[in-house]
Amino acid sequence: MHIPDGFLDTKTAIATTLLSGTAVAVALRRLQKNLKPSHVPLLGLSASFIFVSQMLNFPVIGGTSGHLIGAVLASVLLGPDAAILCMTAVLLIQTFIFADGGVAALGANILNMGVVAVLGGYPVYRILYRILPTPRGKIVASVFSAWLSIVLASVFCAGELAWSGTSGWAVVFPTMTNIHMLIGIGEGLITGIIIAAIYKTKPELLETSLISSSPNFRQSTILYTVIFSVALLLLVTPFVSDWPDGLETVAATLGFDARGIASNSAGALLPDYTIPGVKNASIATIVAGLVGAVIAFGSAVIIGRILIPKSKKQTVQ
Repeated sequence: MHIPDGFLDTKTAIATTLLSGTAVAVALRRLQKNLKPSHVPLLGLSASFIFVSQMLNFPVIGGTSGHLIGAVLASVLLGPDAAILCMTAVLLIQTFIFADGGVAALGANILNMGVVAVLGGYPVYRILYRILPTPRGKIVASVFSAWLSIVLASVFCAGELAWSGTSGWAVVFPTMTNIHMLIGIGEGLITGIIIAAIYKTKPELLETSLISSSPNFRQSTILYTVIFSVALLLLVTPFVSDWPDGLETVAATLGFDARGIASNSAGALLPDYTIPGVKNASIATIVAGLVGAVIAFGSAVIIGRILIPKSKKQTVQ
């Protein structure tokens, strides 16, 4: 659902940038009050895992693919404020390093996938979990709210396209939502599987504290996440679907795909997840994924450490 440059007009790009910028600022302010030093590693791990997961497209229907966005997954693990931070960090890296999504459309992409998907899905998850306060209830709540987050993000994307005059609302709204209702099924199932796996292996991650203060717990969590992320890149990347994603399919169906431009490709370090000198596409994608995962982890950790007041750091020491 990464909107490229050319799909949105100036007023929409400015409006969405202001809205997403405000939401991110509020999230950062709230995190500065609530974030603990022991929480920082999970910020980095979540950003890294979400980055890797978004690279892996799964086939949906009719030549269309989808990929995990991870907004609800991050919210369940970290809370909505930290989830917005992680999603924003991932989208920034995708835009400026891999040319995945337009620079002018960055505000809209953060709004749709990093703000709307989080704030639309997480409250529903909380309500459903209160109704079904069991491990199975948590999984059911995660699956449904993850599905809903994709649908809501697609509705906002359709609205932005319509407001820009790219396509009429009466046409783009049903087309976007119908296809993303199907993609959302994959999002929900993957989110539910991950939550269920965490329950089996590290149920502490789903408790009120983001991460245990125990060094052994942190080290094992980091190790498991790194192993899982690397395994995804090595074992799954060669078999991911190369079909166009939901937005690309909608653009081609409605005839505005030619408006998309890759104006930021020249300035990106690794455009389209390629590695200079590496001709094998699968190997290049794997290496690019590892580079992006490391950058995502480091960026989130650095931001997290900056947000923590010195008084908190000294207390921990």
